[in-house]
Amino acid sequence: MTVTPSRPRLTGEERRQAVLDAACRVFYSSSYRGATTAEIAREAGISEPILYRHFGSKRDLYLACLDEAWRGFRAFAEEAMTDDPAGCLGRIADHYMAKRARLRLVDLWIQALTEASGDEEIAKAVRHQIRQVHAFFTEVVQHGQAAGAIHADRDAVAEAWIFLAGGLLATIDHRLGGLLGDDLDRVRASRRAWMQAPEIVQ
Repeated sequence: MTVTPSRPRLTGEERRQAVLDAACRVFYSSSYRGATTAEIAREAGISEPILYRHFGSKRDLYLACLDEAWRGFRAFAEEAMTDDPAGCLGRIADHYMAKRARLRLVDLWIQALTEASGDEEIAKAVRHQIRQVHAFFTEVVQHGQAAGAIHADRDAVAEAWIFLAGGLLATIDHRLGGLLGDDLDRVRASRRAWMQAPEIVQ
């Protein structure tokens, strides 16, 4: 008789992460309103009562997914800044706007806009996170200016807001099946030319 080895039992923290990963996949492919905890539990391979041991509500799961998306993006951006202090902005921009990312901040933000008018807790969390991301992008621009890769005359605070807006534009393009066509690449090329220091452009 063949005995199938049992899978190692997950720790509480590992189980919580597995539930969170499942929720991120479900929210990404659906929406906050359209997703259900039953669907998330099925995706995680658990029962709803087990799900609720780790997260008290669908909203709690959604807010945790927002944090997870920001954590993953920030980790990538910080590594890019370490690996290539002068030229990291392009890599960070590409990752921020990537269509095939496992979980994109901007997709979750767009979903949250539908709920924000009726759910102050979601609205507060998204406002706080967007300001965090903006502050981080401001630092990235200033970092590039200090490294001589970004034009010194550019307003880092303003450029960080434009950076955020670019992600929203790319998400609209993606969700509408390529609304901008080749224009999106033109926007990105124009932004890079605007940001690059003169000696880099030459």
